[in-house]
Amino acid sequence: MMTQNLLVELFVEELPPKALQKLGDAFASVLADQLKALGLASAASVVTPFASPRRLAAHVTAVAEKAADKAVQQKLMPVTVGLDASGNASPALLKKLQALGADVSDPAAAVAALKRAQDGKAEALFYDSVVPGATLQEGLQKALLEALAKLPIPKVMSYQLETDCELPGWTSVNFVRPAHGLVALHGSTVVPVKALGLTAGNSTTGHRFEAAVSPVVLADADSYAATLKKDGAVIASFAERKAEIARQLAAAAAKVGNGARPIEDEALLDEVTALVERPNVVTCSFETEFLDVPQECLILTMKANQKYFPLLDAAGKLTNKFLVVSNISPEDTSFVTGGNERVVRPRLADAKFFFDQDRKKTLASRAEGLGKVVYHNKLGTQGERVERVTSIAKAIATQLGDAALVADADKAAQLAKTDLVTDMVGEFPELQGIMGGYYALNDGLGETVAHAIEDHYKPRFAGDSLPRNTAGVVVALADKLETLVGMFGIGNLPTGDRDPFALRRHALGVIRMLVEKDLALDLSALLAGAVPAFGDKITDASAALADFIYDRLAGSLREQGYSAQEVDAVLALRPQRLALVEKQLAAVRAFAALPESPALAAANKRVGNILKKAEVEGAVDAHVNPDLLQEKAEQDLYAALQRFVPEANAQFDAGDYTASLQTLAVLRAPVDAFFDDVMVNAEQLDVRMNRLGLLKMLHNAMNRVADLSRLAV
Repeated sequence: MMTQNLLVELFVEELPPKALQKLGDAFASVLADQLKALGLASAASVVTPFASPRRLAAHVTAVAEKAADKAVQQKLMPVTVGLDASGNASPALLKKLQALGADVSDPAAAVAALKRAQDGKAEALFYDSVVPGATLQEGLQKALLEALAKLPIPKVMSYQLETDCELPGWTSVNFVRPAHGLVALHGSTVVPVKALGLTAGNSTTGHRFEAAVSPVVLADADSYAATLKKDGAVIASFAERKAEIARQLAAAAAKVGNGARPIEDEALLDEVTALVERPNVVTCSFETEFLDVPQECLILTMKANQKYFPLLDAAGKLTNKFLVVSNISPEDTSFVTGGNERVVRPRLADAKFFFDQDRKKTLASRAEGLGKVVYHNKLGTQGERVERVTSIAKAIATQLGDAALVADADKAAQLAKTDLVTDMVGEFPELQGIMGGYYALNDGLGETVAHAIEDHYKPRFAGDSLPRNTAGVVVALADKLETLVGMFGIGNLPTGDRDPFALRRHALGVIRMLVEKDLALDLSALLAGAVPAFGDKITDASAALADFIYDRLAGSLREQGYSAQEVDAVLALRPQRLALVEKQLAAVRAFAALPESPALAAANKRVGNILKKAEVEGAVDAHVNPDLLQEKAEQDLYAALQRFVPEANAQFDAGDYTASLQTLAVLRAPVDAFFDDVMVNAEQLDVRMNRLGLLKMLHNAMNRVADLSRLAV
């Protein structure tokens, strides 16, 4: 069947920039998927999305004018319902056939054309027909409406269109932005589909100011991008526009010299790409006096408010130069440069004013103000929260260090949230913690406390750095534990995608600090130790919180390449020192590679089941009376345990988990012999309990590193 390439474009008013790339990708993929489902395109068809501030488009290769006809077999009804005793068609069958468009003028011929086949226990009648393939206009109309309906629109707006009929009136349209043009080209042929009150043609609109012609007429589907660039001054491809902006940014920075480079920010680059149709990067500057303000403030105000790219020097320090991605390319750029410099100056002046004003008051003097800031209606104010964080931090610092660490952690915890009531953080909430660090240095509190205040929100996201010093780690742990214990204690848990207090991120932060800082802290003790700080505001949900943290740890370990079986075996024991988990996993992996491993894992599972059943009736002690060992196999197993378990325990206590498990691997032969030759449930109670005690001893010895039964297939 003859095929040609297809181009569909929807021309609209400026689309929301943060959603543009998703909108473009979704429009193209849904449109193409629908065409493939209708048989108008094939799996080999290539889909290319386009998205600019004022258009969504898709180019699909090898699209047919008409889909192939399709043979369809449809079940009608059981034979006993469709035919009478003489084999003639029943009224129900004739009515069904007529509804399907079959010729029933000769009922006998209609019945003869049907097929009979077994359908479960009964025989049924089946009708074969050919469904004509969809035409391109029919299929594209359906695909276009589906693509528009499934767009991930952040917020729909409603607008009015004049009714296209003799009677005057208006009709409402709901879409992300008002649409003004529609293009649908199959090769060079217009496909007259309709959407949003528009009928497709072969012309579009180019750049708002710099298009060479208007409208831009498209010769065919394949010339879309090139024609739009040449005649419309628009780079339609999001990816091509983004690459062009990155190239121009690098070139402009190179002209500035001294190793200057634009700040790396993928989200900002995506947003700017969604704001311009033909990018033109220009270099601007501001007064050097503003560089006295912390560079994080200046960078944030330029990026967040103006979408500028600040320039850093070779050492990563902010310069007084910045890059602007303009949507126009005048011969004289001085107006563009001057305008942006005038716009940014008041922003920087505000940042300088906030910084100067904030430094007139110490952080300590602001602590009282936290009592007026509500944290959570069930957990009180930020002031109360600071008291809890301070209490938890002092307890952790006492376990980890000396009086100096306790003092530093105590001071940092008391002041960590005070920058929330500063003017700078009030204007730029993203700077909380960072500004606290600067103000702590201004107050003469020293780098240790200042860095701890700045870092106590870390890690803020996956891959973020951890706090630089131990005091910072202590306060960060206390802060995250306070959030986790408090929220679990009032039943405010994550559900599905909703996690408004970022509890999953906090849990992963706790895990990373305990592991990567190799902290000698037990998880259960940490959670239990945080509960008293809340008084009667919460119930103790430490058990549920521990499960939540172990679930996050399991997911993290699987992402690192450990198998689900290995992770399950280690975490089944609920290890308290999370820093040792990876050593335990390495030991399990090495043990699993031994030839003795499958047999010992299976035996371990069997032992666990025996003990579980026996302990229903009463406790089983890991105690053996040698005088009650009657069979040679149980005597040999006891002797092997006496010989090798002390060595394995010593290796375990020394942290050599791999050696510990490998030492115990020699137990395979005596364990196999025990199960071959010994009946555990002997009739004599003392003999039976003695054998259960022997198995308990074996079970305890084998499962110190991990629950090896989880390795059994």
